[in-house]
Amino acid sequence: MRISTPGRICLFGEHQDYLGLPVIAAAISRRISVEGARRDDNKIILNLPDLGSKEAFSLDTTFPYVKQRDYFRSTINVVKRKGLTFSKGFEVTIQGNIPINSGTSSSSALIVSWAHFLDKLSDNPLNFSKKELGEIANAAEVLEFGEPGGMMDNYSTAIGNVIYLESTPVIKVEALTPKLGTFVLGDSLEPKDTLGIIARCRYGMEEVIKIVTDYDPSFSIFTTPISKLTDYKSVLTNDQLSLLNANIEDRDILVEGKALLIDSAENHAGTDFDNRFGHLLYKHYQNLRDHKRTSTPKIERMMNAALGAGALGGKINGSGGGGCMFAYAPTHAEEVAEAIEREGGKSYIITVDEGTRVEG
Repeated sequence: MRISTPGRICLFGEHQDYLGLPVIAAAISRRISVEGARRDDNKIILNLPDLGSKEAFSLDTTFPYVKQRDYFRSTINVVKRKGLTFSKGFEVTIQGNIPINSGTSSSSALIVSWAHFLDKLSDNPLNFSKKELGEIANAAEVLEFGEPGGMMDNYSTAIGNVIYLESTPVIKVEALTPKLGTFVLGDSLEPKDTLGIIARCRYGMEEVIKIVTDYDPSFSIFTTPISKLTDYKSVLTNDQLSLLNANIEDRDILVEGKALLIDSAENHAGTDFDNRFGHLLYKHYQNLRDHKRTSTPKIERMMNAALGAGALGGKINGSGGGGCMFAYAPTHAEEVAEAIEREGGKSYIITVDEGTRVEG
């Protein structure tokens, strides 16, 4: 049995899902596969050639966890609670071409592939839907270890293509089918500063929301118009006001972006769509760079080089402070990829891809 699952990029709503705001994400044509078969005993043997390593344990020793982010064991525990049973272990080989630790959800893609594999080769396959596999992956990756994190990565990699995800007041996933051209993913090869960025973008913004709501109980991050933000100048520092302004503008950019993507699915998308879509991506990037401060000088050089080579827009992807950016390049993708490489990045030409699937 061979299962593969894509990585993902976030189109709109970066650093907004943990505030309860929606996101739009796209699965990409870089994937992680789990391939293997049942054994005659209850051992789990995991061959990880990309990392030059190997893991082995028994089905009887999936708890307690033996390391941070012990995802292979946690996924088994979650699917067992869902009702799967295993009388035999497995030997599998895990390989992929998603950049690791760079904001493209390689860990979520891995867990979705593993959960999908476990379902298919269990004693009693339940044939989980792609949405259910996303929920299982979120439980195994986030809930099982008490980590902060939304569900974008798990749903996006499992369901595939382009999804719109709301988490407040209830979880709502909507599959979108826009006609999107080529992207170029650029890995800065710089380590991400996830904790530093989260401190500002999440905890800093949560403090801003508390200050503003105490001052004006009618304030809502979901509905308050951007024109009203000047009312809060007296209670916020300039830095806090710029962070608030960026989040409200990014909220509105997503609404405009969603309408544009839906329209492109229903009508013939052309140059006008491509230009408007690229423009919205770049507006979102400017807020991330200037106000949320998630970019780096190297990523800014990579972005400028991409735009100079013909890209129509783009943004930093993931938590930031390093990691990946991407550019929308429905034409000139090769030139854009080369321009990113000249600035010291590693480039990958990508398209939107389907979600987790059985390969054979």
